[in-house]
Amino acid sequence: MLEIAPNLEIPDDELVERFVRSSGPGGQNVNKVATAVELRFDIANSPSLPEPLRARLLAKRDRRLTDEGVLVLSAQRFRTQDRNREDARERLAAFIVAGLHVPKKRIATKPSKGAKQRRLDEKRGRSTIKRERTRRDWD
Repeated sequence: MLEIAPNLEIPDDELVERFVRSSGPGGQNVNKVATAVELRFDIANSPSLPEPLRARLLAKRDRRLTDEGVLVLSAQRFRTQDRNREDARERLAAFIVAGLHVPKKRIATKPSKGAKQRRLDEKRGRSTIKRERTRRDWD
């Protein structure tokens, strides 16, 4: 069971883990041992996620999300399979926690009369400066 928040847990049967050989330095160990973890979590069809959270997670424009709504995380930072597995689960939890935050609605406001007046005065001043640059007296 992966605990995300006090009221949100994801059962292990919803997570699909695949162990593959990692890339990078490591000599023969890299060629022999499958230490990298590819963790897949089907956000679109997960019964443990509330509907608003699912919608927010799927709306994220994240390259790790497939078109079918499956989140694919690859972890190969560490030398051991266990530590990479923990790392992938921690990153999944962080991704879901980021979706728990509901953004506040922006309230549209209008500029005050004073702000409009200051803007127009500034524009008028710039216009005058530029007009003075081009004026030529050829007397």
